[in-house]
Amino acid sequence: MHQTGSGGAPAFVGRASERSRLGRVLAGAKDGHGHALVLRGEAGIGKTALLDHAAAIAGGFRVLRVSGVESEAEIPFAALQLLLTPFADRVGGLPAPHARALGAAFGTVAAPTEPLMVGAATLLLLSELADEAPLLCLLDDAHWFDRSSAAALLFAARRLHADPVVAILTARDGDRPFHADGIESLTLPRFDDESAARLLAGLRALPHDVADRVIRESGGNPLAIVELAADRPGGVLPAPVAPLPAAGRLEEHFRGLLLALPERTRWALLLAAADDRSELTVFTAAAQLLGLGVADLEPAELLRIVRVTAGALEFRHPLVRAAAYQDVPLGRRLAAHRALATVLDARDADRRAWHLAAAAAGTDETAAAALDGAAERAMARGAPAAASRAWERAAALSTDGPDGPGRLAGAARAAYDAGELGRAEALATAADVPGMPVGQAVEAAWVRAQVAYERDSPARACVLALEAAAPILTTDPDRATAVLTEATWCARDAADPALLARCADLARDLPPGRDEVRDGIVGITLLLRGDATVTAEPLRGLLLSTSDGRIGGTVERLLGGLAGLLIGADDAALDLLAAQAAALRGDGAIGWLPYALEPLALAHLVSGRLRDAEVTVTEAADLASELGQHLEVTVLTSIAAWLAAVRGDPEAGRQAEAVRNASRGHRMAVAMAAWAQGVAALARAEPVAALDRLEQACAGPARFDVTVRAIPDHVEAAVRAGDHDRAVVWAPDLERWAARTASPAATALALRCAALLDDGPAAAERFEASLSAGGGPYDEARTRLVYGEWLRRRRRRPSAAREQLTHALETFDRIAAHAWKPRVRAELHALGGPEPERRPEPRPAGRLTPQELQVVRLAARGMTNREIAGQLFLSPRTVGHHLYKAYPKLGVGRRAELSRLDL
Repeated sequence: MHQTGSGGAPAFVGRASERSRLGRVLAGAKDGHGHALVLRGEAGIGKTALLDHAAAIAGGFRVLRVSGVESEAEIPFAALQLLLTPFADRVGGLPAPHARALGAAFGTVAAPTEPLMVGAATLLLLSELADEAPLLCLLDDAHWFDRSSAAALLFAARRLHADPVVAILTARDGDRPFHADGIESLTLPRFDDESAARLLAGLRALPHDVADRVIRESGGNPLAIVELAADRPGGVLPAPVAPLPAAGRLEEHFRGLLLALPERTRWALLLAAADDRSELTVFTAAAQLLGLGVADLEPAELLRIVRVTAGALEFRHPLVRAAAYQDVPLGRRLAAHRALATVLDARDADRRAWHLAAAAAGTDETAAAALDGAAERAMARGAPAAASRAWERAAALSTDGPDGPGRLAGAARAAYDAGELGRAEALATAADVPGMPVGQAVEAAWVRAQVAYERDSPARACVLALEAAAPILTTDPDRATAVLTEATWCARDAADPALLARCADLARDLPPGRDEVRDGIVGITLLLRGDATVTAEPLRGLLLSTSDGRIGGTVERLLGGLAGLLIGADDAALDLLAAQAAALRGDGAIGWLPYALEPLALAHLVSGRLRDAEVTVTEAADLASELGQHLEVTVLTSIAAWLAAVRGDPEAGRQAEAVRNASRGHRMAVAMAAWAQGVAALARAEPVAALDRLEQACAGPARFDVTVRAIPDHVEAAVRAGDHDRAVVWAPDLERWAARTASPAATALALRCAALLDDGPAAAERFEASLSAGGGPYDEARTRLVYGEWLRRRRRRPSAAREQLTHALETFDRIAAHAWKPRVRAELHALGGPEPERRPEPRPAGRLTPQELQVVRLAARGMTNREIAGQLFLSPRTVGHHLYKAYPKLGVGRRAELSRLDL
């Protein structure tokens, strides 16, 4: 890597539209509108020249610049550290989790951290720097950034839209793709003939026929034109019949330049190219071991192939560096790396390890052990991508024995943690060899299971997880419990009775000491299979032991929250899941958050806190999408579809169909989507259409999950459609659920169904009992709606019908369940008389977007913009932007007024 400041821009030819775009982006940043942009294109197309131009026109900006180098692509956080080193003294002033994350990334703090927490810390630091002056980050050759740096910088770049920050990245087309989803991308085309002629004319006067050949055969690549027009000893123009080295052959052109140099110069250039940082002191020491010196670089300096500065060597183009390294015999490359490894000390242990590996021609345990250390340091710094590559290379250098497969298993786990699912699966498969230690085999199988969840199906993931857990039930019960808990989640998502039974069977074989988790797994699997003998006690025991802190694993705690939802202990489950999400947020465990927010959103939903559910699912879906958790996005979309259906949003149908198309065997998500479509049709007073969709939710394999709460909707749709036979089919399941759990929510729903199915006078008593039993505001309002309809149609006590309907309308307004309001108003109109006098005022919070509401709520609790930013992984300016937009919607003028609002 190398870092430079801004400098003067050369006369620029062409790229008018791209330069104009850069000008607009910089002007927007001065007005507080940040932007990120990726410039893409082949080598020599002019990406770096546009960065130079941006730096030259960025008056008033603080310019940070860093370039990627291929040989440093595996050093964790190398690019990020170089970019932010001038501001290392500010890291300690960040909030503790952010300071810890950056400290770990830079190797100054020994604390495990999540890779994306480093991105959140980078975001906060850049935002604070931008408070002093607009900031321009020029990130050249980003395809050669180490993946940990790239992930952190992209995480920050996507969230700086309210800050005066411009981030411009360049990436070369080639074998190492640079993915930057969510960031604007511009691909630079080759020059047209006119621009190519203008560039050539400004470089050198050539005969017309030769100039025409340069323009034609360069293919419009600016670097090819510059190189071909350069005036060098011996000339550059071939015979008229010989081809010119055009754009696709620039490497060969540079090799030709190097071959004309003295052998000792080529040897010295190889050494310079082999070192990732090209530090002059390191080069000098290594060169001495090889019998070389700085003087051997002089011929290359005269041709401007390399530039020697006070502290480093700089090649004039990455392709020159590549040619200097690649076009030499293997023995010399190995010798160069050995010399570099010899002169590097413990302060550069990672670089030394990679040089040792590059110097190895076959197996080499010394180099492999050094890479083990590099991998462990990378994991400690929150750079699993770098750790994975170190362990993978170490495995290739291993001698016969268990170390090689063990290192591959470690590489697979690290690749999974880095989100590289394809590599993780391939490495885990390669690690699974006969005779490897059980622990390593389990790790490889577990990684394959976790990859299978996202790439294949929950059922396949469950099968692999069960295979991983079975051999260690008694030898490593803690690990077996964690794997088995994850398998149970997968079996639940797949709604597969056979897999649920296998999870229960293995759980029963766990040794004493994990009784609550063991009994909870057995109870959950029995309940989800519809076993008539199951009671709520094992699930309640898991919920309580998790709530009081006796169970600490993340997956186990989330399973405890699910257990609460399955027995209708909604408030206790909500408290547990909210606490777990807060703990993960505080720890910076961003990768876990979507999985924790999913059951939390369900807890809000079944409790009738629909706005909270919307806020939760929106954040979770955004994070899951950024993390590449595509199946989790589908699951969250199913919850969002239900919420949209209740709001009366036409997006519900599209979202539900998207879930069906992308479910990959996640039957719970499909059932949730069917429920959403049924609710939407029922609210539109289309009971027949609703019944067909609700049948899919209530009759499907996930019918004993949270979707057991769809049965009242099914009963109502069948009754309204006049299909009594279908109306009574699933009601007994709901009655059994209520009887087993003694849950107020379950009891209230069962009583509503009983009232709907009763044509006699006892129906009124059951409606009243349902309202008295408890449950959330949404379910209560739904009961008041059908009770009011029943009263009106039987012409009994019109005032009582009006009272029930009015209460229902007020609640639907308050919780933003707008889909049901037309039905209520139709009933009130049929009753005659004036509209209800107590027309509820819409809650001001209903005018806010989910993220605005999230920000406002935290501000109302007295948190500063900086503290809110840390909680939500935003920049403080973005928080301020949301508050600025929220105040007029809420009818307030200052922060202090927020605490008095009903949010």
